Amino acid sequence: MEVILLERVGRLGQMGDVVRVKDGFARNYLLPKGKALRATADNRSRFETMKVDLEARNLEQKAEAAKVGEKLNGQSVTVIRQAAEGGQLYGSVSPRDLVAVIAEKGFALNRSQIALNAPIKSIGQHKVPVTLHPEVEVAVNVIVARSADEAARIARGEDVTVTREEAEEAAEAAQAAAEAFFEPGVVEAQQAEEAAAAAPAADVEPAKKA
Repeated sequence: MEVILLERVGRLGQMGDVVRVKDGFARNYLLPKGKALRATADNRSRFETMKVDLEARNLEQKAEAAKVGEKLNGQSVTVIRQAAEGGQLYGSVSPRDLVAVIAEKGFALNRSQIALNAPIKSIGQHKVPVTLHPEVEVAVNVIVARSADEAARIARGEDVTVTREEAEEAAEAAQAAAEAFFEPGVVEAQQAEEAAAAAPAADVEPAKKA
């Protein structure tokens, strides 16, 4: 389907461009969202009459988005989640989650403005793009951690994850130490040493008189 764009749409074109898109994308997104019109002869003429108003509205919205962007860009938010030692989350952090935590900072966004290609599935710092306007994009720093203390450590640049190899090595070392301690004879020998150290000195036989 050919459509006339009523605003800039990423990867498609600028306002006024006539582009060909998949029918489903046009019907489910571009047309109902007011981002495009079907490229019919009537709509082409209609666009020319709308163009001045559309450009004025776009400039106004862009200016408002830029003001918000100056305050939002670089903001840091924290999301607390449960995760394994290696940092893999038991679940994920979605755009819906980010809208909620960003709202706590005083910024009202919707999920479509969170440009997250895939949910966040690991602890750490994540730079997430936010589209405030087709021509205004900023980024927020999202810290995903298991606790507020861990979030602070991540913010300082510390690596709080334990790799699978490190976890296995630590487990093997602990098991080896336990086996050595409980090895037959080790405990008995240790107890004998402690008893010998605590025992009083042997009595000295008195000398016989001449």
